[in-house]
Amino acid sequence: MTSKVTEVTHAGEEHGSNVSQRLNWLRAGVLGANDGIVSVASLVVGVAGATTDTPALLLAGVAGLVGGAVSMALGEYVSVSSQRDSERALIEKEKRELVEMPEEELEELTLLYQERGLTRATAQKVAEELTAHDALAAHLEVELHIDQEDLVNPWQAAFSSAVAFTLGALLPLIAILLPPPEWRVPVTFAAVLVALAVTGTISAHLGGSRKGLAVVRLIVGGAIALVATWLLGTLLGTTVV
Repeated sequence: MTSKVTEVTHAGEEHGSNVSQRLNWLRAGVLGANDGIVSVASLVVGVAGATTDTPALLLAGVAGLVGGAVSMALGEYVSVSSQRDSERALIEKEKRELVEMPEEELEELTLLYQERGLTRATAQKVAEELTAHDALAAHLEVELHIDQEDLVNPWQAAFSSAVAFTLGALLPLIAILLPPPEWRVPVTFAAVLVALAVTGTISAHLGGSRKGLAVVRLIVGGAIALVATWLLGTLLGTTVV
């Protein structure tokens, strides 16, 4: 069956049980990179507003990078684990219902296909054939929109988020450390806004939304965060001095 599907699909069109999982992995990676860019950039720009001391900037940036990456990984792991536990519970429930009440489940599947626009006769025939082939898979797909071969992976989500956060965080950290002191904040601002434009474009593409709106939202939000922390750092630095 798989070979027949492959023969009739269009070039470049993806099919397979791991497509949705791969898209979730990519989205988590883009979001992690965004968080790394904005949070660490805000942190180091705020410190730069208070002091030009390179060791202080390095310490603040590395601390923000490590803390943020660990936090992102833990958050993704807990969230995705809860989702997977819920999916597994629903699968077990559906298995029990198919054993205990097969006729009611067949009728339910028939009605679900009727709701999708099929006639009663066609819906019943489809439900019967799918039940004979793989009753559980049929119910999970139509009733719950779950693929038991494509459950979310918490370790993958945690790893991708941590790596993406780290890669995103490295950009403002490098941008704040390499230039001369008088250029550190402007260079970091520019690097961060360009990076946010890129990640905004990628996230909009993955989500199928308007790229311009996504980019503007990210750039405006990032700029506000940078200006706010820089002003706060400048104020606190002046007060301390």
